[in-house]
Amino acid sequence: MKMLTLVRHAKSSWNNPELSDFDRPLNKRGKRDLPLMAARLANMNIQPDLILSSGARRAITTAEQIALEQDYSIDKIIEIPELYHARSETLINLLQGQSDHYRSLLVVGHSPTLEMASFYLTQELIPKFPTSGVIQLALSVTNWEEISESCGTLERLDYPKLHN
Repeated sequence: MKMLTLVRHAKSSWNNPELSDFDRPLNKRGKRDLPLMAARLANMNIQPDLILSSGARRAITTAEQIALEQDYSIDKIIEIPELYHARSETLINLLQGQSDHYRSLLVVGHSPTLEMASFYLTQELIPKFPTSGVIQLALSVTNWEEISESCGTLERLDYPKLHN
């Protein structure tokens, strides 16, 4: 059994129109929600063996906050530029290529890629997956390369507004 946690980056700012979408930082709400969700991940005992992140600034910032809460070295976060505006197939292929040494992966990325990958793996539609949201999946595989359609079970869906 492998565990996969998908995290949508925290809410980003549109205040500086000169910045590219890729370089947008977190806004006030993102900065408020991210520590809460990072702490919730730690309290849920979600301890990834590997953290992968989109290269977008808002995703990297989210991954770093989660890593800090987990006592996971920020230097060990693997930045995957292809996860920015990726198709769900790109994410699935990336997961299938991971070392079986890892039992639990955490991926920080974007909508709709994460929801589409979750649907592929579980055949369960996630009607709402807001920023700072967490989807945790149990995958009935022993090797990452075995990932296929419907191999997963939705274990948890969490996001900040569930706690307001």
